[in-house]
Amino acid sequence: MKSTKHTIARDISWLSFNGRVLQEAEDPSNPLYDRLRFLGIFSNNLDEFFRVRVATLHRMVRLGKTARMHLEANPEKILDQIQHQVIIQQNAFDLIYNDIIHELEKKNIFIKNEKQLTEAQEHFVAGYFEENVRTQIIPLMLESIQQMPLLRDKSIYLACVLGDNENHDIKRYALIEIPTKILPRFVILPSVDGTKDVILLEDIIRANLPHVFAPFGFDSFSGFIIKVTRDAELEIDNDLNTNVIEELEKGLKNRKRGRATRFVFDRSIDYSLLDYLIKRLNLSKKDNLIPGGRIHNFKDFMNFPPSVFTDLKPRKKAMVHPVLRQPCRIMDVLDERDVMLNFPYHSFDSVIDLLREAAIDPYVQSIKICLYRLAKNSKVINALINAVRNGKQVTVVLELRARFDEEANLGWKKQLEEEGVNVLLGLPNMKVHAKVCVIKKRVLNKTKQYGFVSTGNLNENTAQYYADHCLLTSNRNIMADINRIFNFLQSATPRVETLRNCKTLPVSPVTMRKTFIDLINKEIKTAKRKKPARIFVKLNSLTDQLFINKLYAAAKAGVEVQLIVRGACCAYTQQKGFKNNMYAVSIIDEYLEHGRIFIFHNEGDPKVFLSSADWMVRNLDHRVEAACPIDDPQLKQEIIDMMDIQLAENVKGRLLDNEQTNNYVPREKNEPEVRSQIAIYGYLHGKHYTD
Repeated sequence: MKSTKHTIARDISWLSFNGRVLQEAEDPSNPLYDRLRFLGIFSNNLDEFFRVRVATLHRMVRLGKTARMHLEANPEKILDQIQHQVIIQQNAFDLIYNDIIHELEKKNIFIKNEKQLTEAQEHFVAGYFEENVRTQIIPLMLESIQQMPLLRDKSIYLACVLGDNENHDIKRYALIEIPTKILPRFVILPSVDGTKDVILLEDIIRANLPHVFAPFGFDSFSGFIIKVTRDAELEIDNDLNTNVIEELEKGLKNRKRGRATRFVFDRSIDYSLLDYLIKRLNLSKKDNLIPGGRIHNFKDFMNFPPSVFTDLKPRKKAMVHPVLRQPCRIMDVLDERDVMLNFPYHSFDSVIDLLREAAIDPYVQSIKICLYRLAKNSKVINALINAVRNGKQVTVVLELRARFDEEANLGWKKQLEEEGVNVLLGLPNMKVHAKVCVIKKRVLNKTKQYGFVSTGNLNENTAQYYADHCLLTSNRNIMADINRIFNFLQSATPRVETLRNCKTLPVSPVTMRKTFIDLINKEIKTAKRKKPARIFVKLNSLTDQLFINKLYAAAKAGVEVQLIVRGACCAYTQQKGFKNNMYAVSIIDEYLEHGRIFIFHNEGDPKVFLSSADWMVRNLDHRVEAACPIDDPQLKQEIIDMMDIQLAENVKGRLLDNEQTNNYVPREKNEPEVRSQIAIYGYLHGKHYTD
């Protein structure tokens, strides 16, 4: 959809990104286990999209013209386009799933429903239901309930029709919440003849509906899966005097009863039941009523039991950076050189090792760190707690409003404070999204400082499949700026303008935008002098209007503009006025491309940055973010080499064209395949490691 500002609607571009995820599920060259996992990722992405983005658009419609935003000038039209595109993708999803089912069956793996069981399996299912399921479900007889119960977000329900075979006019409706938070969604059945049979939890319940409703005298039973997605936005009061924790807890409660943004149902559902549910739930055609297949909450397929596959290849093991192999003193290494960790190729254990070393080093006085999303059993938290126990002063800036991790972070806050950690909750009107750390050490009356700047979260679990970069350093200028960021965050009356004192790190919301605009302008001036000029940008999302216009100006002036954007890219990359069209690709593969990297040709002396911030209004103007220049010549070249490998991607890359077609990057007949994630692993192994 073209607008007067010559940008693609952010949400339509995002749906195009999720279409690329669906392409991976469709790709027969991917292992079947991975294809199922990509279906789960697609489904999970779409759930979050409806909870947040679609909910925001609905809110804008309700509020009228006062709520229009820079790329959402016509939310009603965008909502119509979303509905249309989602139904197309849902139909494609169903076809892909059916294809995967056929391929699984060729490998003697069967996902069975309640009508496909052998006698022995029926006996097993009845026993499993009695022992594990029966006491976990309480059917709701809907006609007996005056007020329709709140259907919980992230849950699935079996909507049941109870009938009488002798009198078809007698019908009752019931609802059963599937207890997937308590019991596994997939149950492996006893099998014969070498087959691997799996049944879903809802089908175990379907098989036992006569048992569930035995007291009511019905003899006909059918069940259809339904699901409601709700508005997930937390409307936190920005008043400085507001108790942020109380407001957050209030917001979490409100989230559970937020407005419905999508109602998904089995397209074979009994029509009278569907009509009844729509009326009782107070839904309308504007509420994204999405017909789908028999199964919903496909996100659970990200955890499909791997044990049924006999040909699963183990994931490549992350490499420990050679200069950080234990036993060693990481801070001694950083006295001599900077170290770049590139996850998931490099092990995240090195970050844990640095924090553990700081926790027990008798000369370390303090640790300050920003945390956003953490692993469930976080080794980062464990290291920080042990640092306090060893007498260190530990300050944690914990962002409570990390979307969908709010409850977990409230729990971490309580645990850290109980151990004596000084926990700061960031700013009431601005998220802290920077990933920075500083460790202070006092040796022989001399203060030394060590730390890091990262593009990704300090989460050892997601670091296994999120592609990110983390600079470990003792650089005085970088450490001075990280201290300035913490001084700002610790101030009783924080003034954003004080972040302008940062001399080396471009920081949002004060200097990052200007720093990169100035660098783009310099490339434009260079191109106008007929000299080589190049801008390389790698992001999760490119939606900021000012930056998009600047990139247009650069392409028009003849700057070579190269973009790698995983998610939403709102730029029209092909325009008549460009001397060279932008080369823009998205890479969807085994790892989630999460790093943000910026490279400017700078008349042959490249400037290279890593950053926590996408080029989005929220990141540049409404969050505390940090970018970091890479000055070490070897590390700078390493980043450039890896980004050049990604620009050569011709297996898992899709062109980001004006039509959002998701066409794969074309490959010439004799051109070698470049699958960049595999190539980068080989590059780093060959550069730093010996077998």
